Amino acid sequence: MKTPQRPVLDRRRFHTASVGLGSIALAELLAGKGGSDCRAADPVDGSSPFAATHPAAQRGHFAARAKHVIYLHMIGAPSQLDLFDEKPELVRRNGQPCPAEVTKDRDFAFIGKTSTLAGSPWKFARWGESDQVISELLPHLSDVADDLAVIRSMHTEEINHAPAQMFLHSGFGRGGRPSLGSWVTYGLGSENEDLPAYVVLVSGPPGGAGTSLWSPGFLPSVFQGIQFRSEGDPVLFLSNPDGHHENDRRRVLDAIGQLNHTRLEETGDPEIATRIAQYEMAFRMQASLPDLMGIHDETAGTLDRYGATPGKASFANNCLLARRLVERGVRLIELYDSDWDHHGNLKTRLPAKCRDIDRPIAALLRDLKQRQLLDETLVVWASEFGRTPLSQGGGLMRTKGVPGRDHHKDAFTVWLAGAGIRNGVSLGRTDDFGMDIVEAPTHVHDLNATILHLLGLDHERLTYRYQGREFRLTDVHGRLIKEIIA
Repeated sequence: MKTPQRPVLDRRRFHTASVGLGSIALAELLAGKGGSDCRAADPVDGSSPFAATHPAAQRGHFAARAKHVIYLHMIGAPSQLDLFDEKPELVRRNGQPCPAEVTKDRDFAFIGKTSTLAGSPWKFARWGESDQVISELLPHLSDVADDLAVIRSMHTEEINHAPAQMFLHSGFGRGGRPSLGSWVTYGLGSENEDLPAYVVLVSGPPGGAGTSLWSPGFLPSVFQGIQFRSEGDPVLFLSNPDGHHENDRRRVLDAIGQLNHTRLEETGDPEIATRIAQYEMAFRMQASLPDLMGIHDETAGTLDRYGATPGKASFANNCLLARRLVERGVRLIELYDSDWDHHGNLKTRLPAKCRDIDRPIAALLRDLKQRQLLDETLVVWASEFGRTPLSQGGGLMRTKGVPGRDHHKDAFTVWLAGAGIRNGVSLGRTDDFGMDIVEAPTHVHDLNATILHLLGLDHERLTYRYQGREFRLTDVHGRLIKEIIA
């Protein structure tokens, strides 16, 4: 996909693409229609300026295996050595000095060059017909182990949280580049005119990179992720102020729309078309969001399986909302869960976080499968990097002397499940200490290339011209992880 840097809309195309102003739009909304049936051009040829200013559904470069993505990002980096990457030798040598050759020519974020070896205090077991190795901290996920493709040989470029989070999501360690969800929305658009194509749900404070993790970067802002909240107004300021009726807001939007339309005709600026589309989307969401976010209509059994509580902000609620968003055609749903940065107090903090996510994730996978949605939904569990096999203790970062683990970018674990993924696959291997990859090294760019591929997008052809050159999510790197593709 290639587009001009600032596409210009002609008048006739704008009238077709905008989601209707005035009483016509209101009449269509109330009649259950709600907008144009105009579709953007095939992203392969990139000829349509409409494609860069309105996320209408588009075809990919080839047949997609996945229609939707649910991306579960654990902010702060869980310890793969305590969850997925069992190291008996590390356990046997727990507390001993680390051999010099293991940390040669390496510096860590906080512990410097070395520390003592830290084996996991938790037991591992093999689960399912696939013999997936998973820690006792994740008993519910272990029950669906045969649905997972676990990659234990991931590596990245960045050693600190915000740059690594940016790199995972945008392929670049600083701000200014589009996120994965923005690239996907740019490439494929939306199948639901009443909801955003890219939705973000957050449990706890956002990561070090904050809202830039779902930024469109240099893409038109219509491709930005929209954060939903699981309590209160789902989107800030969505409700009408006290004393104002739906018709009052309609009149305000019509007046603003006419002014924006006039300005758009003068400048051809796609950001103005984006603003018009977003105002209209917000108007339609006033009708669609209460039904979506009201999980109280789920059965008691479903709420119990997820551990969800209506009206509460939690990761469990967000997992259930993710399934409901998939059912309504939302393209990409990203869940951010905080407080995985365990430099200390690992023995208490890691089990607590696992209890937060284990049951809801397993319920989500089962629920999608039972509703025949897992075959069209790709689920990704990832974080910005992993954790060292070395102990970090002392008073740093409120550890109170109880050891934790430092940042580790050279070897960590992610897993995928669902559409286009081989069930029960285990890919990659690290050394006896979990320090270095010894089999099937897999880069963050490879992960992103594979996600795009399963959605029907060629990561080398999904490009956008900015400041005189073509950009893409995977920079000039990336290969498909064929070992996990069904």
